[in-house]
Amino acid sequence: MSTIEQELTKMKQAIDQARDMRYRAEAKLEELQNQRDRILKELEELGVGPDELENEIKKLESEVEQAMSETWSLIPKELIKHDA
Repeated sequence: MSTIEQELTKMKQAIDQARDMRYRAEAKLEELQNQRDRILKELEELGVGPDELENEIKKLESEVEQAMSETWSLIPKELIKHDA
């Protein structure tokens, strides 16, 4: 095989590999876009906009902490084990 044929074979392999990578990247992009759309739809169903998400998380964390504190206050002190 001549040098030109070898170079053409290498070029074809590189082009084929690049094409495969492009197809995989396009498929991954489509998958990620679908995932984003599903998440945005879920947020909409929950009544939370994407811009409000961080504040909503903080609010929910605060509510959980408050509920845990209230629950601990209802447990008799003698039933709570203290680590020594």
